[in-house]
Amino acid sequence: MVCRCGKKTYYIRKYEGIELCKKCFVKSVEKKIKRNIRKNKLLSKNDKICVALSGGKDSISCLYILNEIVKKREDMKIFAIAIDEGIGEYRKKTLNKAKEFCEMMNIPLKLYSFKEEFAKNLPEIIKNEKLNACTYCGVLRRYLLNKKARENKATKLAFGFNLNDEAESIFLNFIFGNLDKFLRLGPKVENKEIKKFVPRIKPLREIPEEEIFAYCDALNLPYYPKKRCPYGKESVRKTIRKFLYGLEEKYPGSLFQIVKFADLLIPSLRKEFYKKGKIKYCKICGEPSSRKICKVCELLANSEMTRLHKRI
Repeated sequence: MVCRCGKKTYYIRKYEGIELCKKCFVKSVEKKIKRNIRKNKLLSKNDKICVALSGGKDSISCLYILNEIVKKREDMKIFAIAIDEGIGEYRKKTLNKAKEFCEMMNIPLKLYSFKEEFAKNLPEIIKNEKLNACTYCGVLRRYLLNKKARENKATKLAFGFNLNDEAESIFLNFIFGNLDKFLRLGPKVENKEIKKFVPRIKPLREIPEEEIFAYCDALNLPYYPKKRCPYGKESVRKTIRKFLYGLEEKYPGSLFQIVKFADLLIPSLRKEFYKKGKIKYCKICGEPSSRKICKVCELLANSEMTRLHKRI
């Protein structure tokens, strides 16, 4: 088996029916990422980009390709933020990879933790609580990432969400009827009227998860190889993920079609159903919220952490 350039095959892209050598594969992935950035105007002049870095293959790839773009531009800056939820050895190992990569690429890395910001780590927070760990972790992580990115004067907050992640989100919101969240999906999420909200971008949105692994390995990028967080078994996403993997295996290209169809629907649905309400800020912490009290403060309302949280 050989690539179209005549070199030995490194990766077989089933949904396109082609074989690629290592060099052609890397170029192809980067071309798709850059096309997504241009098409959806993910970057602008004088941007200061913050990348949400976990140490896994997605965030490492995202930071790598954005850094490759930024280092050729005098008007742009880039840095990374990592959040330590206190998930034992798992998070320690992923953070070590994040630190290793940032040191290797000479990229500033800022580290924040649940313990410092909320007075307890994730295991302590969810102790004796009815909601699962993913509910707390997702809400608190997004809150901190936006807050700390803004405090560091970031103009864009980049996430390493890949094609599989986006398809999962589409299905998840469809199954649970979360129209408001569904309408916020897409390559870029922004609201210029909310001063405290940092626009979010997804450069890897059109790259399948399997290709992200192959991309990291082709470039010898350091990343934590374990796929999922130990609390992931509690997530509804696990069931959806398993179904989508099976669908893609049997019908290559299905994930692209799911995301493409959602992209066709969302603009029209926004015009029809999206109601522009008054911009609100949480009465407790002052962060952007669709309600008087944000979800973070609601989750922490019955905890001793609230006293510390009010001072944030």
